[in-house]
Amino acid sequence: MKPTLASETCATGVEGLDEILRGGLPSQRLYLLKGNPGVGKTTLALQYLIEGVRRGEPGLYITLSETRDEINSVARSHGWSLEGLAIFELSALEHQLAQESQNTVFRPSEIELNKTTDILLGRIDEVKPKRLVIDSLSELRLLSDTPLRYRRQMLSLKQFLSVRDVTVMLLDDHAADGGDLHVQSIAHGVITIEQLESDYGAERRRVKINKLRGINFAGGFHDAVIVEGGLKIFPRLVAAEHGVPFEAGIAQTEIPALDALVGGGLDRGTSCLLLGPAGTGKSTIALQFAVAAAQRGESVLLCLFEENARTLVARADSVNMPVKALVDSGLIEIRQVDPVELAPGEFVNMVQQRVQKDRVSMVIVDSLNGYLQAMPDVKFLNIQLHELLAFLSHHGVVTIMTVAQHGIVGQMNTPIDLTYLADTVMLLRYFEQEGRIRKAISVVKKRMGRHEDTIRELKMSNMGIRVGEPLEKFHGVLTGVPTFQGKAADMLPET
Repeated sequence: MKPTLASETCATGVEGLDEILRGGLPSQRLYLLKGNPGVGKTTLALQYLIEGVRRGEPGLYITLSETRDEINSVARSHGWSLEGLAIFELSALEHQLAQESQNTVFRPSEIELNKTTDILLGRIDEVKPKRLVIDSLSELRLLSDTPLRYRRQMLSLKQFLSVRDVTVMLLDDHAADGGDLHVQSIAHGVITIEQLESDYGAERRRVKINKLRGINFAGGFHDAVIVEGGLKIFPRLVAAEHGVPFEAGIAQTEIPALDALVGGGLDRGTSCLLLGPAGTGKSTIALQFAVAAAQRGESVLLCLFEENARTLVARADSVNMPVKALVDSGLIEIRQVDPVELAPGEFVNMVQQRVQKDRVSMVIVDSLNGYLQAMPDVKFLNIQLHELLAFLSHHGVVTIMTVAQHGIVGQMNTPIDLTYLADTVMLLRYFEQEGRIRKAISVVKKRMGRHEDTIRELKMSNMGIRVGEPLEKFHGVLTGVPTFQGKAADMLPET
């Protein structure tokens, strides 16, 4: 096609896709959009054309696989207007071919491909679009007698379009397991949309740029969803591409004994992992960090994968934490996340947007067990979480994560080992003392600075969180079978 300056790009109008493409598709080129039926190719193509109309660029949608009514139905479902967009459908092509060949029944196998393409090219010359979509190549492929003839027609189509000021998107329903390599070779760029089936919950979509000549695009798979308003793509986070200067500092809980455990507080730009069995107080400690930060005027994002917001507020009231007031003031934002419906990239994108736009200084993920349910494989959680933590670190955000270990007492099993990723690891355990179940807390790792190597008792009541003196006669916490050989006087009082 015509020579194109690097600055001349076509914005696709698809949220996230232009970011992946580093601005958009180079104009006056031919692109292939492929994937199985139902993945969202038509939706993406319509967004691309509607964006062109918005920019004053006439568009033409040639649909060989769907009717005009079906196209209009898709547009209505997203609240779009197709005014200003030319649509040429199969029924019009069928009528014209029937007049020329005097056929009364339309059978693709009986129609010459060159006649079909002549009609299509004539329509293109009539409309003179800046943006063109042909949906789909599967229909053109069926009209051909042989693969060789089809390939010759595709080359002719490319040559015809190359001398016209038009950016072309070809849709192909051919299976996304390689498809037509010939068309992929002549296309300037290839985009694939895939739909992944899950054993439970909604299907998941992802987008990949297979090829784009002359553009350093963001490679790999990017999660995508179709919502009212169209296709949304969540670019895969690359932490190295993001970073802002920030002032050093520490985040404290304002509970002296608890802050002393972590050497005075958590450093800005670091992460903390709270590890222990269910009920030991991981979420409550994380919440104390959030409340203290919000009371200092900082913005906090609290992501709940298991507990709902109402229960969290009620639990906070029971330990004398003014969470509701801080939520009402906007300093703490609670986001309930459904791991069954979640695209992992969607969660990461949400956190990224909150940090960059709302200047969130603390992010809490409660818990990673729920986050794991949204991932197709544990190894993907490690990789994605590594990038997310690096991104948050580059922005000076304090990240607090909780992981519930399997079991209540005895040897604990951890569903996923992320201790190597976290800068600080706090360990919580149950222990027995004179017929009572008590809780213990310790810090087993801190990359930056010193921390206490003691084990302290942890108690939560309507007085709030209390942390006792070091339990010098406490043994076996790291074996999973902690024992205490002291006396009741050594423990925190009940009130």
